[in-house]
Amino acid sequence: MKKLIALLPLCCLLLWQACSNDKTCATQPLNPNGDSELALLMRQMFEDGERVRTQIQKGEVVSIQVDFDKIMTAKATDPAKMQGPEFPHFAASYVEAMKALRDATPAEAQDKYTAMVATCMNCHEQSCPGPIVRIKKLL
Repeated sequence: MKKLIALLPLCCLLLWQACSNDKTCATQPLNPNGDSELALLMRQMFEDGERVRTQIQKGEVVSIQVDFDKIMTAKATDPAKMQGPEFPHFAASYVEAMKALRDATPAEAQDKYTAMVATCMNCHEQSCPGPIVRIKKLL
């Protein structure tokens, strides 16, 4: 039994070494098609949304850190989805919602924040429903 316990660190080291050399053990990207500029931007938008929600809950003035205007030009994972008439409309609605949130007083911020999240939901319900569960967590 003592010999088995003594060999445990060696086994762990060998397993770690084998896994570090094996590409199947590597961390997979969130998107199997790769992370597009738009996908990365939307992850930043989500993180910024969580931070802004905390500011609103504390009654603080909202500060937007993400460059939300980039939504109009960021390259998508599937560019065909951006070429239809819906995406530019939804993106413009999001930009307007973000401007309203950015300019909101602390008393107005909750309503403006809810409207901003609604623009995300509306777009994703039409074009890319995968993130809806995550977006709902912003509310």
